[in-house]
Amino acid sequence: MEKEVIYNEDLHFEHENWQRELDFWEDELKSFHLRIEELINRWTDPMVLAEIEKFQNEFMIQEKEFDALKDQIAMHEKNMASHYEKNEDVLNKMFVTQHLAFREVLETERNLYYNLKKDFFRFMTKYM
Repeated sequence: MEKEVIYNEDLHFEHENWQRELDFWEDELKSFHLRIEELINRWTDPMVLAEIEKFQNEFMIQEKEFDALKDQIAMHEKNMASHYEKNEDVLNKMFVTQHLAFREVLETERNLYYNLKKDFFRFMTKYM
């Protein structure tokens, strides 16, 4: 059975894509915060304001999660850099396993964020 060789360059490419995706999500959240401010200024109904607060809290949770994911990417990049400095282009199995697990974590986060956005857009459609 042939073993698959995984190179730093391949993982680095994926890290860069994840980083851009997280940056984009953070920018989106900034615009969502602006929309929240518009809603706060427009509504006085306690039920609507409670839902607005729920979204504010969820956005803050997402921001913290995005920061944590970025930190993990940075740690992976640092690990890869240390291999590169030693002229080791192939990574060990444990690191690749961690990378694959992180890919699943990011996929889950992608789905959670997508659902949050969908709920927020529905909310805005109803109250904007």
